[in-house]
Amino acid sequence: MSGSTPESFTADEYRARMDRAAGAAADAGLAGLLVAPGPDMVWLTGYAPTAITERLTLLVLAPGRDPMLVVPTLEAPDARRATGAPALTLRDWTDGKDPYAVTADLLDSVGRFGISDNAWAMHLLGLQRTLPGTSYASLTEALPMLRAVKDEAELTLLAAAGAAADAAFEEIRKVPFAGRREAEVAQDLADLLRRFGHSQVDFTIVASGPNGANPHHEVSDRVIGRGDMVVLDFGGLKGGYGSDTSRTVHVGEPTDEERTVHDIVRAAQEAGFRAVRPGVPCQEVDRAARAVITEAGYGEYFIHRTGHGIGVTTHEPPYMIEGEEQPLVPGMCFSVEPGIYLPGRFGVRIEDIVTVTEDGGRRLNDTTREMVIVD
Repeated sequence: MSGSTPESFTADEYRARMDRAAGAAADAGLAGLLVAPGPDMVWLTGYAPTAITERLTLLVLAPGRDPMLVVPTLEAPDARRATGAPALTLRDWTDGKDPYAVTADLLDSVGRFGISDNAWAMHLLGLQRTLPGTSYASLTEALPMLRAVKDEAELTLLAAAGAAADAAFEEIRKVPFAGRREAEVAQDLADLLRRFGHSQVDFTIVASGPNGANPHHEVSDRVIGRGDMVVLDFGGLKGGYGSDTSRTVHVGEPTDEERTVHDIVRAAQEAGFRAVRPGVPCQEVDRAARAVITEAGYGEYFIHRTGHGIGVTTHEPPYMIEGEEQPLVPGMCFSVEPGIYLPGRFGVRIEDIVTVTEDGGRRLNDTTREMVIVD
């Protein structure tokens, strides 16, 4: 994870984030936030432990108190080198000591705390045992929009990641597809993402022919043939921020039906994008894209949400899905990625990352959404 830590922010900026998070916790009626190693800790402090172990590491944020980072003594030197460390007070503990007692000294003995979704169960149970008057809620449940609205510096990093993914697509469309395994093309994609600046490649889906009907197909040794539709979905982290884009290409000339399905998905993606503007509930983006596919008679073959947020991870709130009434806010970034998946035959997906502007939306991916023919 250390290779994906953002390096573009100052200690003051991290402190502002921590203060904002503590304030949001208070507004939500929480006694504080307990942040385990992972994306929330990276976003709040710039600290990503080189190894995540069973030893307790926890950022403690509480309204009206200075941020505290509980770390094992052997990890303290690395923690002190984190960009956000000057904005923190470190409280280290040595093997043989009780880390929960150390943490309990920093918390109210009663109250409800937000805790990272990825916190180890043994740590949560240890805190509950030490502080029986406390209760806990997952951070995503308690503060789902904590990282959702990006500032200008974050938007710049996301745009750079999107541009790098676009550059990878422009190159991958030039390589041979026919007669090669999906895994070989996926490796080409990963190499291209790294060439264009990605420090971390999270996924390179290459789903050919009938495999394209599985939205999260794992690459295989299937040999791509002429006449195959191929779904490409790829992304990772550049500068600590995510890319994620999908395009569907065709090996040789497509059939009329394949062109029709691709055109429907392209129209749905455009409708989803056009629905983006401040104040609109997230679910309206899903509804706009889904309506196009449903009206074309393929509604039962669009089997996932229309989008997900992106930032220091490639999947995070907000989600473009029916029932999500969170209004869009300028600075939010998320995917718009409708698809049609015909079992045993082929699939089509088109995905851009979109950010909400003051009067609409802006795409962070600019490669063609027309069908691309490859060899």
